[in-house]
Amino acid sequence: MMPDWILSPARLAGVGGLLVAYAALCARVAWTVRRQRLDVLRDNDAPAAAGDSPAVLVAYASQTGQAESLAHEATRMLRESDLRVTLLPVDAVTANTLGAHPRSLWLVSTTGEGDAPDHALGFVQNVLTERVDLTGHEALVLALGDREYRHYCAFGERLQQWLTAQGAKSEWICVDNMSCSALRLWQSGVSALRQELLCDAQESRPGPPVEEEWLLPPEATIFRLARRTLLNAGSQGGALYQLDFVVNDSDLPHWQSGDLASLCLPADPEHARDYSIASIPADGELQLLVRQSTRADGSPGVASNWLCTGMNVGDSVALTIRQHSSFRLGDNANRPLILIGNGSGLAGLLSHMRARIAGGQGEQWLLFGERYPAHDAILGEQLRQWMQRGRLARLDLAWSRGSGERTYVQDVLLQQADVLKTWVERGAAIYVCGSRQGMGQGVHHVLTQILGDEGLRVLSQSGRYRRDVY
Repeated sequence: MMPDWILSPARLAGVGGLLVAYAALCARVAWTVRRQRLDVLRDNDAPAAAGDSPAVLVAYASQTGQAESLAHEATRMLRESDLRVTLLPVDAVTANTLGAHPRSLWLVSTTGEGDAPDHALGFVQNVLTERVDLTGHEALVLALGDREYRHYCAFGERLQQWLTAQGAKSEWICVDNMSCSALRLWQSGVSALRQELLCDAQESRPGPPVEEEWLLPPEATIFRLARRTLLNAGSQGGALYQLDFVVNDSDLPHWQSGDLASLCLPADPEHARDYSIASIPADGELQLLVRQSTRADGSPGVASNWLCTGMNVGDSVALTIRQHSSFRLGDNANRPLILIGNGSGLAGLLSHMRARIAGGQGEQWLLFGERYPAHDAILGEQLRQWMQRGRLARLDLAWSRGSGERTYVQDVLLQQADVLKTWVERGAAIYVCGSRQGMGQGVHHVLTQILGDEGLRVLSQSGRYRRDVY
């Protein structure tokens, strides 16, 4: 059982230390941005055979890596046909960039109830509010979302409307949960653009053949469910299970902490579901934490119900490992980490803690929220042991139910504001994983209170504030 206590905060150093740390942070951001721009210039060198063919802009806004992966795949296909392509995240796209490209492909995700991905907020504020003459420009927008949310393609729709309002000829495709049929429509649109460009550049000669299904998913691995453990017996919330998968006849595929496991259900092969991986390859198994969810009408969630009660221990399932570049450790591997989450969001944080413990890297501070300390102390013994052995520097817990006052993880974060500032001054990165509604929004609001809009923006731009909220 997790200890129901909160560590008392250390006091801050002087204002001078804060200014020095902030200056160092700004310098780090400038270096990171410069390095990213150099990477973009390197990756966007035109192929030698491209000649004077018109350049295509491929822009992506990705929260979990799906849109980014599809953007890279479309770019690869076009470049293999010796076409000039500029590949950029939307936060690097400007009005001048658009004006320099007669055609564009957009691959954008919507998060939560209609929001743009975190890294796209600057684009929303600085470009989507501008008037830009895009007369004659042709665009194709792929909008990724999840129909379980009411406005599941809202960001893509907003982008489409903006492009049209600027005079562009624009079409869009809304994709529910990586629907294969919708992705085939997108593939057809990109292939048609490719052929049109090749005909223009080669005086109507057909281009080199392209495989019929170039938009293929990454290779899946067959896993077997070795164990399923109920982690919150007696809880009034949804049952939360730990699922341990193993591979029988081959080695585990490689993944990094922060990555995702994607699967399609036997009853719904058209739609893939993503789950945070809680383990690392060195553990010898792939571990998920899955909440058995219930829809608003009382019916069980299709994917979670199958994983938690439908499949039997010993059954096999095809899982695809997906890189989640925006939630990996990356340059933060050796920094102090502030890990914030609730419920099944502990999975994405566990993988980082385990990776850092295995590598002997850095300090870690976990702030975690659940319902009742008596029933929802998820993996409490493991966390307690890590504290005792010095693997966790701090552990702060929030209980929203029980005999005491209701406390949420954002409340604990506000109480520990001085400690948070001290950690950030020392270079800490902040990772948030769990529910968007309530926890995710509340934590973001409190972090803005503590660090200020500009301080949080600087952390986000430098990759030191990363979120996986759903």
